[in-house]
Amino acid sequence: MSAAELNVVLAGAMLVLLAATAAVRLSVKAGLPTLLVYLAIGLVIGEAGLGLEFEDAQLTQNLGLIALAVILAEGGLTTRWSVIRPVVGVSALLATLGVGISVAITAFVAHAALNFDWRTSILLAAAVGSTDAAAVFSVLRRLPLPGRLGATLEAESGFNDPPVVILVTLVVSDAWTRANPVTALGRVGYQLVVGVLVGLVVGRVAQWVLSRSALPAAGLYPIATLAMALLAYAGAGMVNASGLLAAYVTGLWLGNAPLPHRRATLGFAEGTAWLAQIGLFVLLGLLVSPERLAAALVPALVVGGALLLLARPLTVLVCATGFGVPWREQVFMSWAGLRGAVPIVVATIPLSAGLPAATTVFDVVFVLVVVFTLVQGPTLPFLARRLGISSAGQALDLTVESAPLEEAHAELLQVGVPPGSRLVGVYVDELRLPAGAAVSLVVRDGRAFVPTGHTVVRAGDQLLVVTTESARRQTERRLRAVGRAGRLARWFGEHGDDPPPAANSAADSAANSRPTSKSRRLVHRIRPRTLRPRTLRPRTRTDIS
Repeated sequence: MSAAELNVVLAGAMLVLLAATAAVRLSVKAGLPTLLVYLAIGLVIGEAGLGLEFEDAQLTQNLGLIALAVILAEGGLTTRWSVIRPVVGVSALLATLGVGISVAITAFVAHAALNFDWRTSILLAAAVGSTDAAAVFSVLRRLPLPGRLGATLEAESGFNDPPVVILVTLVVSDAWTRANPVTALGRVGYQLVVGVLVGLVVGRVAQWVLSRSALPAAGLYPIATLAMALLAYAGAGMVNASGLLAAYVTGLWLGNAPLPHRRATLGFAEGTAWLAQIGLFVLLGLLVSPERLAAALVPALVVGGALLLLARPLTVLVCATGFGVPWREQVFMSWAGLRGAVPIVVATIPLSAGLPAATTVFDVVFVLVVVFTLVQGPTLPFLARRLGISSAGQALDLTVESAPLEEAHAELLQVGVPPGSRLVGVYVDELRLPAGAAVSLVVRDGRAFVPTGHTVVRAGDQLLVVTTESARRQTERRLRAVGRAGRLARWFGEHGDDPPPAANSAADSAANSRPTSKSRRLVHRIRPRTLRPRTLRPRTRTDIS
């Protein structure tokens, strides 16, 4: 390829990237996962549009799995362990037993209603058996859902991709004809367990290395963090374990570790995940042949209808009832089982292996994902409101960025105060930070000043807090506690570690926002001594209106 041709290719690729970036706004307004827009871009520049031919299923599969590893690593990095810890049990059950139930029901319907052979039916059912992390993250994180419900769906989407990939790989391989069910289950269990162990080991080693490394530039920390997650993916694959699960677990570990330059790391990971999504979906759109999709519409509607209206609700009922999940949340979970890139990428596995019915499986999965994403995505906000599970009034959490000050054995925390945080209106001296920590600077409306104890925290402020290494964790906990429950956080039982009070349900949020009778008596006794004098004191220069 000459330099001139390379410039043309590069210009075309950047135009596609810019169009995909601009399309995010459109998808957000419509309440749709961005995958639909990216798939459409792939179709437009493909053989039926601009005429670009692409039929390399093996390359699509390899790049797709790497892109999924990046997306799952970013999902782990942005997931707080304290939020998903209470729902690990139900999420893991949905991702294992739930996938098995869903595959069994969907395969039976495909075999009975469409007359597919059992191997094709199981491949089709397994390909659509998992919810998609990219679709779930992009849609649900824009909805004001109760913390427990959102965490369950996100954790399930992170956990259930590996079992599906393993199952499809087994069905495609020679093990389909010679392996018995016990052996197959053993192989699945091995890949899952070892994948988790590899992720934990790499995550722990990565935390130790990154927390003790003084890299010359802040931009190197995000690169090293993402490289560690992909190292876990590759390392698990080398021992025939689940690389996707290893990447997610490593990202989850590092996302909850006190690493330097956390905000820069999360920003880099988010940008890389967006790039992976764009490249993945455009590539999948290029691979499909539009002239074959009409024939796949009826099978897609039959399989998708069985999955959405029968398999998914029964799966949620069996797996979630024992964990005390209310029926309203179970209804929402049944409808919110979004499919996306994962089913289409998984469908390329039989395509690259050259199975006779591989093209049919790929086309049916592609049409199913597009049609049912259009049906489910826009209706989720309406369903949440109708079920009364929206938690729009919950307090927003703080964003905390840290940078090490090695010679002083201290750290500098940058605390962002979002609108809706209960830190707003609190005086600096009411923060009651632990010994060894102090608010050294406040940046407000582009102007920085040194606060006093009488400075009032306002929405949009950036607080620079200097803390010793030993007091860093306690300082973060105190700041988060005040951000969630206000100046009297301790009386309300908020200590900064657990999820916000709205994490369980909208009703729990309202209940938790009211102090207990003991707390009300304490607040009543304290308020005359601490809060009333402040209303009588003249404002200082730092009490900016």
